[in-house]
Amino acid sequence: MRIRDLGVIDDAVVELAPGFTAVTGETGAGKTMVVTSLGLLLGGRADPALVRNGSERAVVEGRLALDPDSAVVARAVEAGAELDDGELLISRTVSAEGRSRAHVGGRSVPVGLLAELGEDLIAVHGQTDQQRLLRPSRQRGALDRYAGEAVAEPLARYREVYRALREVSATLEELTTRARERAQEADLLRFGLEEIAAAEPVAGEDAELAVEAERLGHADALSSAATLAHAALAGDPADPEAVDAGTLLAQARRAVDAVRHHDERLAQLADRLGEVGYLLADVAGDLAGYADDLDADPVRLAAVEDRRAVLAHLVRKYSGTEGTLAEVIAWAEAGSVRLLELDGDDERIDELGAQENELRARLADLAAEVSQARHAAADKFAAAVSDELAELAMPHARVTFAISQVDDLSGIEIDGRTVSYGPHGVDEVEVLLAPHPGAQPRPIAKGASGGELSRVMLAVEVVFAGADPVPTYLFDEVDAGVGGKAAVEIGRRLAKLARSAQVVVVTHLPQVAAFADRHLVVEKTNDGVVTRSGVKTLSDEERVRELSRMLAGLEDSELGRAHAEELLEAARTARAR
Repeated sequence: MRIRDLGVIDDAVVELAPGFTAVTGETGAGKTMVVTSLGLLLGGRADPALVRNGSERAVVEGRLALDPDSAVVARAVEAGAELDDGELLISRTVSAEGRSRAHVGGRSVPVGLLAELGEDLIAVHGQTDQQRLLRPSRQRGALDRYAGEAVAEPLARYREVYRALREVSATLEELTTRARERAQEADLLRFGLEEIAAAEPVAGEDAELAVEAERLGHADALSSAATLAHAALAGDPADPEAVDAGTLLAQARRAVDAVRHHDERLAQLADRLGEVGYLLADVAGDLAGYADDLDADPVRLAAVEDRRAVLAHLVRKYSGTEGTLAEVIAWAEAGSVRLLELDGDDERIDELGAQENELRARLADLAAEVSQARHAAADKFAAAVSDELAELAMPHARVTFAISQVDDLSGIEIDGRTVSYGPHGVDEVEVLLAPHPGAQPRPIAKGASGGELSRVMLAVEVVFAGADPVPTYLFDEVDAGVGGKAAVEIGRRLAKLARSAQVVVVTHLPQVAAFADRHLVVEKTNDGVVTRSGVKTLSDEERVRELSRMLAGLEDSELGRAHAEELLEAARTARAR
């Protein structure tokens, strides 16, 4: 991690390694800036006051070695990040004006993404930090992981039934809350279908009626026209002297027939005149028949118009955009199907209600099984953490789990109680602490002082190591208010935690620092600034000098050096066990 222009740090590189890393230094040297830098890098609040005087911005850059199949990598790649040789580069910039920017894998991202990644990357513990395990939801999740398959298996089945119950309940609620609307829709459909059924419309009927109405409405004019046309073609009996087309055509045919044998071409024309004669006779006959058949029937015309009015009414009410009778018929067909659905809702409501009751019963059984497994795991957890606390200068402290349910009349019934339920079961889980005999157990955030809280969280993390897998733990001032044997035990437990995770500890206690696999020291120059060389990894000899300073305040004290060497040897022996 590289830090530039943050607090007293000008430009420094902090090289963290697997295992246990201790960070030490004189008071005010800038150790807290290491913690602050990690906080910024993982989505912490940006305070412009952190920017070093005279600088425009503070920058923190980090290189993270991650499991390529981890959720963190998947989320970062989803946000557009790219890995660099399998590692993820992240950075955070804070300007003196208060603006903040974040980058992950070369891609600009919202700061919230850093916080999201940080949830799965690091657990920060300090006297003023918001502890992740102080949140009841985290405590429940950690307890479930600690319990393993005993909780995971019934909880997985519980969640399947929970999802099914949610779907059934949502459908049932929609059907019941919309019962009035559905009843109104069904009534309207019945009325419309009855109206259409009474009219018995036939596809294309409206077009046929329009043609018939047009003919009946003009029957007199049509009859007169057909009679006149017939007289012009075949003659008028009332006027024998009138010349008609048939007579003239007969004259023309006789004229050419008399001489057709003299010219083949004229003979062909004579034949054509014969064809015209036949056609003219047919048309004249059809006109006579049309005139005879045509009847100006006002009764039929009235009936046709009445029928057209009925169909037009249906079209106005039930047709679509085109306004045709075919759309009315289509509406009736679709309405019949929908009415069957609506009429079947009551039966479906009964079926869903029975299904919901069955799922609630199954859910209650599984919730009870999950709760029972949690109680069993909680007892083991509480005993293990209490044992750890006994070695951390809190011999009388007792940790317990409060596993409770919230009454809810709309919930599920367990042991005669109707309780609230959710995707994680019915249990509200909280870790309680009684720091000394006679003390009332209280939530750990309220039941411990600042120094006690750090040790409680350390004990919890040691017990949960592997069950609540976070790759990195950062403890700031975890040793506050302790010393002597308790300090040695804190160092021992941090080393134990470092077997399964990366552990970074900012400490003032040499007993704790002696257990570290890697020792960093933060040093300021004479002008009060931490430069690039101000955060350094100590060699074995330099480590003895730093521990001597922490023990006696004198780096070159022979007695202090001897004590420091003895402390390092004791720590090595303890870690090897």
